[in-house]
Amino acid sequence: MTDLAAAWTQLEIAAQAARERRIEDLFQAEPQRLGRLVVEAPQLRLDLSKQPWSLADFAAAVELARAGGVEAARDRQFAGETVNPSEGRAALHMALRAPKGSDFKAAGEPVSAEVDATRAAMAALAAAVRSGEKRGAAGKPFTAIVHIGIGGSDFGPRLVWEALRPLEPQIDLRFAANVDPADIALTLAGLDPATTLVVVVSKTFTTQETIANARVARAWLRAALGPAGDAHLLAVSAAPDVAQAFGVPADQIFGFRDWVGGRYSVWSAVGLSCVIALGAEVFEAFLAGAWEMDGHFRTAPLEANAPVMLALAHIFNRNGLGRPIRAVVPYAQRLRLLPNFLQQQEMESNGKQADIHGRPVARATAAAVFGDAGTNVQHAFFQLMHQGTDIIPLDIVAVAEASEGEAANQTKLLANAVAQAEALMVGKPERVVREELAAQGLAPAAIDVLAPQKTFHGNRPSSFILLERLTPQALGALIALYEHKTFVEGVLWEINSFDQWGVELGKTLASRILKELEGAEPGAHDPSTAALVARLKR
Repeated sequence: MTDLAAAWTQLEIAAQAARERRIEDLFQAEPQRLGRLVVEAPQLRLDLSKQPWSLADFAAAVELARAGGVEAARDRQFAGETVNPSEGRAALHMALRAPKGSDFKAAGEPVSAEVDATRAAMAALAAAVRSGEKRGAAGKPFTAIVHIGIGGSDFGPRLVWEALRPLEPQIDLRFAANVDPADIALTLAGLDPATTLVVVVSKTFTTQETIANARVARAWLRAALGPAGDAHLLAVSAAPDVAQAFGVPADQIFGFRDWVGGRYSVWSAVGLSCVIALGAEVFEAFLAGAWEMDGHFRTAPLEANAPVMLALAHIFNRNGLGRPIRAVVPYAQRLRLLPNFLQQQEMESNGKQADIHGRPVARATAAAVFGDAGTNVQHAFFQLMHQGTDIIPLDIVAVAEASEGEAANQTKLLANAVAQAEALMVGKPERVVREELAAQGLAPAAIDVLAPQKTFHGNRPSSFILLERLTPQALGALIALYEHKTFVEGVLWEINSFDQWGVELGKTLASRILKELEGAEPGAHDPSTAALVARLKR
């Protein structure tokens, strides 16, 4: 087997050759290209044929995955070994979506029975709320849920609800994450406390933004219902004593363990709001789709393994071709929050400057991710995608069959998704532009000015992920695809994808400055910060 350093060298050499050729020419040169670079995975089709690699380059990338020990690292993760060494934890979110009766262990401790019990309790609560058996303090059935959390306690559930919500939900689900007082005020506006459940999600139940918003919601409930309003509070936390002290009834607290990372937690009790609002059967289907992708990731050979292939395409662009930004554009309005979700998933996981041994990383790590829903973004940043000075790789996610609405509109949407991928790769040569302008009767001098502006150089890469329909299973598989892709990248960069020390410093300083803004003596700051504190101090 090739050693890792040699495999990286081979990939970098391959990437240098990729700079000198056009992607579209590879289709003629490589008759097997589609067969090798398109894979049918659970619930989705992944097409990487418009990426800049040749089949020989792809083979070098697969050899990198092999040399980097991706298969062994994957097996250690599924075995519940410590893959988060800086915190001494397993990362076993796959156990949360495994079928009932599975036998996962985290650091040797059996966890599947606990997972099954939590899922059953969530389903029972959802059934009681949805049937009207469980009612509020005023005897009315619940018609709304306010979900309060931030980061991993917000992005996943918010994405799931946006993607799967019924057109006319039985129970409305709203979210509050930002400590900006406008967020919780807008979320509560128009709701009736007597028919509203408040679900507070915080692992420690001390997260500043979450607890600040939870206090506002608790006061809102108590103002309308008195002390009985606390019966409308539910909590998801690894600190049940703290949640109970806050006022949450003990039998309305759901736990999760430290081997569930925040950005991987939507599969756990963190998804409780979605279980209630969508129904347990929908959430179980969502888990089942992710479990299908888990099986594919565990068993498919590297050269036909969708998460591995997607990771390698991103690494080829990031490290081989020096492209530090990637766009993700779902051509599905219901998936418009996917780029936001992936910003945390990828940038928090792999935005690291030190490797697992404490050394400076050997090469660039996570790319910056941005995006929004197509076709909206075609009228925003696609000018830069097509003609900007930087080449920005693009992930397109499309859904073949719409869940609602006019079929004709869906066809137009899909035409745009496919066309953008082709346009980015093929472009429009200046020769063709000049011929068109001449045919319109423009003078040669005018053509000389206008033709370069209307030229598309093309040769810009994209990945295309196609779901047949946006079902709960397909959504689960899609999210799991990106989870495993992120893990593979971390293995090859030799970093820990499961800690997030980079979020701590700003939080620590914010706590200090908050005290100063509330009246404490100012501490030592740089001149700019000291001036801002003085200006804002009450």
